[in-house]
Formats: sequence, structure tokens, C-alpha cells
Amino acid sequence: MVPQLGKLFIVLGAVFLVLGLFFTFASHLSFGKFGRLPGDIYIKRDNFTFYFPLTTSILVSLLLTLIFSILSRK
Repeated sequence: MVPQLGKLFIVLGAVFLVLGLFFTFASHLSFGKFGRLPGDIYIKRDNFTFYFPLTTSILVSLLLTLIFSILSRK
């Protein structure tokens, strides 16, 4: 149990490191508008704004599925 927990912390640390670097330097990169991808729903009216990040949610779901499938292998 302990080696699996250590492996989990290493992977989570790497994920947080990559996310931290991404959010730090996102404005300098061409893909810095991660939350405003084509396919994200954005409706703006006079007194109403609706934003639903559909494409962003799908990409985050695929990324987390990949990470957890790698972690669940023995």
C-alpha cells in the first residue's frame, strides 16, 4: 500500500507542477486561452451572460481519464 501511495504523490506533484507552470506562463503561450476554446458556449445579452466550457470540460475529462488509467495499472 505504501509504495502505491508514494507513486500517487509523485504523479500528483508532477501534475500540479505542470499545471502551475501552465497557468504562470499561459499568457505568453499561443494556447493560453484554454478556457475559451472553440466549442465552448458563450452567450451574452443585455443583462445576462452565460458561459459553459463544453470543449474545455471534455479535454479535462480526457486528461484525467488518461492520468487515472495510468495510475490504476499494476
